[in-house]
Amino acid sequence: MSETTLSAGKVGTGPDPKRWKALIFIALAQLMVVLDATIVNIALPSAQQDLGISDGNRQWVITAYALAFGGLLLFGGRIADLWGRKRAFLVGLTGFATASVLGGAAQGEAMMLGARALQGVFGALLAPAALSLLAVTFTEARERAKAFGIYGAIAGGGGAVGFILGGTLTEYLNWRWTFFVNVPFAIVAALGAYFVIREPAGGRNRSPLDIPGVVLSSLGLVSLVYGFTRAESAGWSDALTIGMFVASAVLLGAFLVTEARVKAPLLPLRVPADRNRGGVYLSLGLAVIAMFGTFLFLTYYLQIVQGYSPVRTGLAFLPMVAGMITGSTQIGARLMTRVPPRLLMGPGFLVAATGMLFLTRMDIGSSYAGLVLPGLLLLGLGMGTAFMPAMSLATHGVEPRDAGVASAMVNTSQQVGGAIGTALLNTIAASATTAYLAAHAAGATTPAAQKLVQAQAMVRGYSSATWWAVGILVVAAAIALTMIKAGHQGGPAATSRATEGAQEETRIPAVAH
Repeated sequence: MSETTLSAGKVGTGPDPKRWKALIFIALAQLMVVLDATIVNIALPSAQQDLGISDGNRQWVITAYALAFGGLLLFGGRIADLWGRKRAFLVGLTGFATASVLGGAAQGEAMMLGARALQGVFGALLAPAALSLLAVTFTEARERAKAFGIYGAIAGGGGAVGFILGGTLTEYLNWRWTFFVNVPFAIVAALGAYFVIREPAGGRNRSPLDIPGVVLSSLGLVSLVYGFTRAESAGWSDALTIGMFVASAVLLGAFLVTEARVKAPLLPLRVPADRNRGGVYLSLGLAVIAMFGTFLFLTYYLQIVQGYSPVRTGLAFLPMVAGMITGSTQIGARLMTRVPPRLLMGPGFLVAATGMLFLTRMDIGSSYAGLVLPGLLLLGLGMGTAFMPAMSLATHGVEPRDAGVASAMVNTSQQVGGAIGTALLNTIAASATTAYLAAHAAGATTPAAQKLVQAQAMVRGYSSATWWAVGILVVAAAIALTMIKAGHQGGPAATSRATEGAQEETRIPAVAH
């Protein structure tokens, strides 16, 4: 089936012959961004000691990145629409690599925190540009399925790979290499993108930038992410925590009102208002809440309770990565053109919830092969199967001028979901641990008994939080099955609509919404 392809400002026929090479460099950039969400966590204790960062400020090494990244994603997505996705992609790569060098060369706390914030700024430009490039490069149904299968596996499994790479680099080289490792990734991706990626013409959004929307959305998202981050350390009743949530609600409410009134909104409400895309954003955000919580607790369980080294802990996550790759490329990609997305997402989330059920049975003496391994395999298989059609549907059928901001919404739902998951599930775990200690500490009269009770309390907390993660995944499955009504993405009607949209963009440039 032929499709309309835009190149060099002319309407042509046939797909870009270099599109599969382009996928390599797009996927490499995405891997770099996803790795950074976890690779630094492993290196943080060593970096804190070397740089003299206080215990009270060490969380800012993680938080500075999360705030900048989460707060600027919508802005980054719209910049990609305005500048052009390839240009935004290259600028994002260059800036991210530069910030990584600064982080690796940091000589003190201020330099480290500044570098992490700068990584977040350029990551917010790079991530939506990468996904939107993928969306406009692969429009034929079967090829799109394969491309998003690979991308979905990287997006889902990259965080676990970060644990492996972070542990290896920290243990055998130096924590600074968890930053420097981004440089070769960025150089290869940037050179490949410059020479290989050919962005279809006619899809750039020439509208003036919505400055009030940028300010309100950025401040609102920063307040929301910081509120959840602070709740983890200061508690949900802390005055500043509550103030951040109130401020976020006011700012994001004002943002929605503004977007409904301005002629050229930062986030055209037609993007999230679409029932299918709204279902994807919501269910994907909930799934990430559950997944990030599992990363956190399982890492603590393996290292603190089971005594695993950082490298061994990272390797323990490999079955989940294998499951994600299998679910994304062998199940999701093969079935996406045959069955509706909801019939992949819903069951995928339920399979992941089944994997979580295994992990609720964690105990001090639990066997990795008998408990953790099957749990991780099912979790990875389910998430891979669900993530792949979710990411494809989130950008499927969107007008080319909105591809960047639609992609940014996917990343925003994941980033906010990660912040919520870390804070909410950690609070639940801490409460369960405290309750267990209060009930059993009195009976522990020897140091050995006290140590055993503390370990049991810790595991009880992890188990309680994982039960919540199971419930969250079940809710995500229910939302996917009920809200998403789109048919499979391989039908002639879908391809026809995509082609007509591209032709319309060529005939009438987007100058206003």
